[in-house]
Amino acid sequence: MNILITGATGLIGQELCKFLVNKHNLTILTRSEVRARQVLPQNGHFVSQLSEVDFNEMDIIINLAGEPIADKRWSDKQKEAIISSRVGLTEQISRHINAVQNPPHTFISGSAIGVYGRQSADITVDESFNKPFDEFSHQLCRDWEDAALAAKSEQTRVCLLRTGVVLSRHGGALKKMLPAFSWGMGGPMGSGEQMMSWIHIDDMIQLILFLIKHTELEGAFNATAPNPVSNKEFSYCLANVLNRPAFFWLPESFLKWAFGEMSDLLIYGQKVIPQKALDANYRFRYTSLEEALKQIMH
Repeated sequence: MNILITGATGLIGQELCKFLVNKHNLTILTRSEVRARQVLPQNGHFVSQLSEVDFNEMDIIINLAGEPIADKRWSDKQKEAIISSRVGLTEQISRHINAVQNPPHTFISGSAIGVYGRQSADITVDESFNKPFDEFSHQLCRDWEDAALAAKSEQTRVCLLRTGVVLSRHGGALKKMLPAFSWGMGGPMGSGEQMMSWIHIDDMIQLILFLIKHTELEGAFNATAPNPVSNKEFSYCLANVLNRPAFFWLPESFLKWAFGEMSDLLIYGQKVIPQKALDANYRFRYTSLEEALKQIMH
């Protein structure tokens, strides 16, 4: 098949390209072909603008692009960059899909569990949940999803990936946590009671491949393992797998001082269940956090 992928140089994109490149014709949208060629398979076709792509020829669009949400404080400028890199690009893709006679049959677009906003640990959230907490992460994901759903038609199905904390050595939250935890200086953040809905990178990729294969599936899918844990549990499990103590506790006041509004992502969470993936009989390879971390670390 002919597949267009955006965000291919990110954590998920790099891993996904390895699986797709030998079986499909990959077109990769990137701002820097030089950097992309350093980390991606050479036999992809690289473009720098959507106008270079013939959407009549594409079977599948996979949209994973976006400025990292947790890398910097959320200044107004940074919020703008986060919004335009996700919502703006997704709107452009939908416009291209809607403008052609023979549109792609599948559009898989990124989102995040931030769409639900912060939720207390005793509330279980699945795809049918409709009482989001109205904050920046919710507004961002809502607009991002709406931009993708604008491409939905009888010819094109849209799948939304509501991604949790993706666990991998090569990027994301775990890579940032490892130095402190490896030195025995890790530990819970804030109350430690906030829920962390995680997914192993292998399951993240396999779930995307599952959605590609099962053309009857559409709509939002929580890309999280079936067993979310509290931040405290996560911290102690990671320390245990590394054979290190977890004495340090980062208080909420410090996180707010260090990261401003962005600290909301660290202080609050949500207990998310991948109900639609389970109902579709997707079988998670990693349902236990300990098992997932042991596989990643060894």
